[in-house]
Amino acid sequence: MIEVSHLTKRYGSHCAVDDISFTVEDGGIYGLLGPNGAGKSTTMNVMTGYLSPTSGTVRIDGHDIVEEPREAKACIGYLPEQPPLYTDMTVREYLQFVAELKGVKHKADRQEQIERAMGRTGLDEVMGRLIRNLSKGYRQRVGIAATLLGNPKVIILDEPTVGLDPAQMIEIRALIHDLGQTHTVILSSHILSEVQAVCDKVLIIAHGHLVAQGTPEELAGQLAAHGVISATALGAPAAVEAAAAAVPGLTGLKVTAVRGDEVSFTAASESGADLRAVLSKAMADAGCPIISLSSQTMSLEDVFLQLTEAPAADSGKSEPEPDAGAEPAGSGAGSPAGGEPEPEPSAEAHAEPQTFVPSGDAAAEQKEEN
Repeated sequence: MIEVSHLTKRYGSHCAVDDISFTVEDGGIYGLLGPNGAGKSTTMNVMTGYLSPTSGTVRIDGHDIVEEPREAKACIGYLPEQPPLYTDMTVREYLQFVAELKGVKHKADRQEQIERAMGRTGLDEVMGRLIRNLSKGYRQRVGIAATLLGNPKVIILDEPTVGLDPAQMIEIRALIHDLGQTHTVILSSHILSEVQAVCDKVLIIAHGHLVAQGTPEELAGQLAAHGVISATALGAPAAVEAAAAAVPGLTGLKVTAVRGDEVSFTAASESGADLRAVLSKAMADAGCPIISLSSQTMSLEDVFLQLTEAPAADSGKSEPEPDAGAEPAGSGAGSPAGGEPEPEPSAEAHAEPQTFVPSGDAAAEQKEEN
């Protein structure tokens, strides 16, 4: 469905995304995970056609996002971190406006899609309220409802739960899980529990590089395959360390605590083999009996920290990621797909427009057909 190949995006001397490649298959929920400034929002903005890549390609359902922007964007429903809402419109008016922008030509089709989107996102009870009077959670729902208009195959959500209270976060996560049953969903987040709760597969980005991908269990397993062992033995620290270091295949030995004649340490098995029995025998033979011994399993948090704590490849990547909402060179900040200027809302809805990048054909001027 989505093929990202050798994607690079530079802002002057700062490289926000550095030679990233990955594939997103049809169906399921993919999590784009990384610390703040890792390059997540930049990657998403290039994937949706809002920013142009410095090099590399993005293909959506076989369409190049640069060469065939209309066809590619018609496959995408995109919710930026800050939903682009006209707050002086009611929920229904705003969704009507977005449906027209996305090129849903017939009035009956627009109404059907709007009703379905409001039903899926729980907006039926607030459809007549002004958006400015809605809570943050409901505004997020309005933004997600807008992404569903035009029947896109892919839903891309950038930090959809940021700023929500715990109850609202649970509701939005449940909604995302529901969307994953009928769409391919790509979710950007730096909240580990969120990714672990809703995502089928995870892509971890750090310092502009894709450092790992797989299911949460696979990622933990790949790093835990080194067989991390924690042990406590009796004896002098030097003797315990020397005896453990002599065990074949055991590496990364680190003394973590010394309490009297008890020495605690960790080590890892490079081959992934379980070396606990071998270690126990070796320590007993050396006169340093083991009094506790266990293997450790890694959580997604452990995986995340181990993969993202490495320093950037160069000092130029230590800068924070540029604002994802920055206007791309050579295009209007509010340009819909295809590059035409974004139409103004009706006179009744006169709020200041925020940046809006709809998917599909820009058809705000399209006359209603009954």
